[in-house]
Amino acid sequence: MPRVVLPEGSRKTRLDVALSAALPDVSRATVQRWIAERRVQVDGAPARAKDAVQAGAVIDYEPGPLPTSSALPERDVVFEVVYEDEHLVVVDKPAGLVVHPGKGNWTGTLVNGLLARPGFGRPPADSRDPEGALRPGVVHRIDKDTSGLLVVAKTAPAREALKEQFAAHDIDRAYLALTLGVPRSGRIETLHSRHPTARLKFTSKTETGKIAVTHVEVLEAFQTRAAFVRCTLETGRTHQIRVHLAERCSTPLLADALYGRRAPDLGVSLERQALHAAVLGFVHPHTRERVRFESELPADLQLALDVLRASYPEAARR
Repeated sequence: MPRVVLPEGSRKTRLDVALSAALPDVSRATVQRWIAERRVQVDGAPARAKDAVQAGAVIDYEPGPLPTSSALPERDVVFEVVYEDEHLVVVDKPAGLVVHPGKGNWTGTLVNGLLARPGFGRPPADSRDPEGALRPGVVHRIDKDTSGLLVVAKTAPAREALKEQFAAHDIDRAYLALTLGVPRSGRIETLHSRHPTARLKFTSKTETGKIAVTHVEVLEAFQTRAAFVRCTLETGRTHQIRVHLAERCSTPLLADALYGRRAPDLGVSLERQALHAAVLGFVHPHTRERVRFESELPADLQLALDVLRASYPEAARR
């Protein structure tokens, strides 16, 4: 039975909160279901979701059976297919589109749209992924309001091969972004975990968690007010770029409602964070050849960049 031991310095909190924080790929709702099914013990005894746990607590858990996906095909979900074969599909996701069904977004997701495509069925569920039935074939995600490239497996072998590459950090991923202020170019390495008080956020200001590494390159600096940057990932933690730019560089993404701050008047109007997944490269799970895909800035980010260039014609291009 898998085990989690809460490290020294852990705050006293609810069991379901502590366990879901220790298992970032498992939702709190799933953890609560395990607890209700008496699959979780604390220090050898059954416990309730609301029971308090603290540093040193030993939590044993047994993942429950996978739920059946209720995702239905929806032909009206809009996205661009960049590449497709019998093994996988690479899409260019528009901002505003959720990747897979979940709380608050049970319909209208990328998965719903993919299920409506000929040849895209439901790959067998992954017993190692408690949420897998809700996201068939999805091996990585980008935020709802981030645009750009995403690969989705169409078969179980392709899914496993791609997951191994992501776990080994053998995926090429580069993002283009606009920041409030100008970050310093360089390598950022931190620990990464859920924020202790803000449920929707993650943080690098932690003494526990997983390693997160981002390479930041300033492409253009608009005085000290904004910048056009490229962020290359070694790891792919949730909100990693957003957290590193905001917490480690003090230069959050433009229009990032979660990690940002009120921007001065830059003449730029954006309705989502200025982040775009521009490059995706990996070894094809069937041909074993390395493939690479690129996506241009979408219209809203290109317009924002053009406004900044016009407002600051003396911008330093690196």
